[in-house]
Amino acid sequence: SFPAELLLCCIAIFAGLLFTRFWLISALYAAWWAFDWETPSKGGRRIQCIRNWPGWRYMRDYFPVKLVKTADLDPGKNYIFGFHPHGVLVAGAFLNFCTEATGFSKIFPGLTPHMMLLNLWFRVPFFRDYVMSGGLVPSDKESASSVLRKPEGGNVLVIAVGGAQEALDARPGAFTLLLANRKGFVRLAIQHGAPLVPVFSFGENEVFDQVENPKGSWLRWTQERLQKIMGISLPLFHARGIFQYSIGLIPYRRPIHTVVGKPIQVQKKHNPSNEEVDKLHQTYIEELCKLFEEHKLKYGVPEDKHLSFI
Repeated sequence: SFPAELLLCCIAIFAGLLFTRFWLISALYAAWWAFDWETPSKGGRRIQCIRNWPGWRYMRDYFPVKLVKTADLDPGKNYIFGFHPHGVLVAGAFLNFCTEATGFSKIFPGLTPHMMLLNLWFRVPFFRDYVMSGGLVPSDKESASSVLRKPEGGNVLVIAVGGAQEALDARPGAFTLLLANRKGFVRLAIQHGAPLVPVFSFGENEVFDQVENPKGSWLRWTQERLQKIMGISLPLFHARGIFQYSIGLIPYRRPIHTVVGKPIQVQKKHNPSNEEVDKLHQTYIEELCKLFEEHKLKYGVPEDKHLSFI
C-alpha cells in the first residue's frame, strides 16, 4: 500500500504539466508509457541506486526493521515468499524486499526479490516507474509467471497473502490472518515447482492503530465495498504526530522483525488437483504456525497468543 497523497500528486503533476509551457514533458512521457506498457508484467525494471538510497536506512532505523534468516536458500531455484501479516502499509515487506536497507542481497546472496503490488498502481503516471525501480511487479498471473519461469533460478516472488482485505483487521495485538481460503499462491507454486517459504513479520501490526470497524458496521461495509470495486480497502489508520505522540499519521516506533522460514519443497505439476493444492496449503499453514511459535517469545509476543485463520 502507498499513501493516496503520493498517487494523487503523480497524477496532478502529469495532468498539470499539460496546461503549462512544459506540456511536452507529459506528452513525451505518455508516448514512453505506451511503449513501455508491458514492462511491469515482464519482471519490471529495478534501479539498484534507488534500492540503495540512504534514506531507506533512516526509515529502517526509525522502527527499527530487521530481516532474519532461518535457513539458506539455493540461488539456483525460484521461490515464493508468503508474507504475513499484511499490516496497514506493509512497512516491513517494503523495506526488506523493495530496498536494500536491511541487506537482503547480503543475507540471501544470489536471490532477487520481486514483491507483488496491486495492478492499479502501475496505471499511475510516474508512480509506476518509481515502484518498478524497487523491484515491484503487478499482482497477476502473467507477472508472477514471468518471475518464476526463469530456468536459471535466483528469483523470489513476494506475496502479501492477506492483501488489502486483511489490512482492515491490522491493529496492535492482532494475530488473525486471512489465509484459510487463500490458495492461489499455493497452486502457482505447484505449477512452477517453486518452493514455498513462510515469512512472518513480528511487529507489522503494531506500528498503526485503526479506527474501530467491526464486521457489520457502516464503515466496514464501505471499506469492503471499495475493496471489491477498486482492489484497495482504505483502512482509517492513525498513530503519532511529528512533535507529539497523541494523534497523527506518523507510525509508532515499534521494532519489526521479519523472519524468513524454511522452504517447503514443491513437486512441479502443470495442472494440480484441488486435493493436491489443499494438502500443500495445509502444510504451509502448519509451517507458518511453527515459525510463529518458535520465534514469538523472542519478539515480545505473549506465550498465550497463537495464530488464527479466517
